[in-house]
Amino acid sequence: MIKDLIHSAIDEESKPYWDGLLNGKLFIQYCNDCHQFIFYPRTICPHCFSKEISWQESCGIGKIYSFTVVHQAFGPFKGETPFVVGIIELDEGVRMMSRILGDMQQIAIEKPVSVIFTKVESDLVLPYFQVI
Repeated sequence: MIKDLIHSAIDEESKPYWDGLLNGKLFIQYCNDCHQFIFYPRTICPHCFSKEISWQESCGIGKIYSFTVVHQAFGPFKGETPFVVGIIELDEGVRMMSRILGDMQQIAIEKPVSVIFTKVESDLVLPYFQVI
């Protein structure tokens, strides 16, 4: 079910992101004109409106910007509660939403995290994060 949701969202702009995850790499976009990183994938830079965008591998390190503990979930996540979802601010400056794995007592705003690649289906890998 999650695979169907995500596969329906994969388009030309985001395909390099998803392909990178399958290979254990976190790619984010970079504007070659204003030199800022971009996330989520798009065709023009939200900072300067340039179309000169490339893909670069992220270091996969960041910090927890915000988080919540999910106690009631639906669909494919129904049986996985409780779990933590957070906004991660990567060292490159972009923020992305993701699951945060590990001891919930260790999860706090500003805690450093690193990406881990979690296979959720045979052909689907998601970037989750863990406290380091």
